[in-house]
Amino acid sequence: MSAHSAQRLFGLQVVNNLLQYKAHTVRSLWIDSSSNPRLAGIAESAERAGIKAQQVNESTLKKLAKGGFHQGVVADISPDNILAQQQLEQVLAEMGDDATVLLLDGVQDPHNLGACLRSAEAAGVALVMMPKDRAADLTPVARRAACGAAELLPVCRVTNVARAIRSCQQHGFWVIGTSDAADKIFYNEKYTGKIMLVMGSEGDGMRRLTMQSCDQLLSLPMAGKVSSLNVSVATGICLFEIQRQRLQS
Repeated sequence: MSAHSAQRLFGLQVVNNLLQYKAHTVRSLWIDSSSNPRLAGIAESAERAGIKAQQVNESTLKKLAKGGFHQGVVADISPDNILAQQQLEQVLAEMGDDATVLLLDGVQDPHNLGACLRSAEAAGVALVMMPKDRAADLTPVARRAACGAAELLPVCRVTNVARAIRSCQQHGFWVIGTSDAADKIFYNEKYTGKIMLVMGSEGDGMRRLTMQSCDQLLSLPMAGKVSSLNVSVATGICLFEIQRQRLQS
């Protein structure tokens, strides 16, 4: 994985997961100095990992989190799960025959991005790709919404989405795009082998060139009067349908 600039995150669940699985990435840790029993576990985990937590007051934490909902704990990390684009070919080549890759084509809202990452990690996704431009970044808000998944999942931001799709296809991935206009229903297909799932942005969906690059376009059937789902909800549904079929095979 490539070196990446320091990132700030906050929130009990996020930092707790970080200390459990990625403690070596922590550079600084600040904890509320008031006697808060919810923070006792964080302090103990930090101590076990050899991390010296700085005890600070609420106003300091608020400044560190820039007003975000910190729940008494803030951390600076150097992520080790961010792939440089030049690493992509090697990473794809080393993936197993049942790998799932998720491509988020321009998700704008950091809460949605975080929720997508949380579902992706829970569903066993091997890699998440996102465009470098016109898309949400891994901000503290996105990281908090991801509940620790943003630090665990390999993530690669690509300059050219269509080229990234072609790279996956060349490495044996079947590329599935989601579109409300698609005739075929997502649940009716069989998911085996290497699969790349492409999800579009909140308002416009997939870009035209992205859509044209997919091997297959599928839709989720809507039984109610609402015409579409939130992108993070749709992502979770699709990923877990793929995972359900993999577990049954």
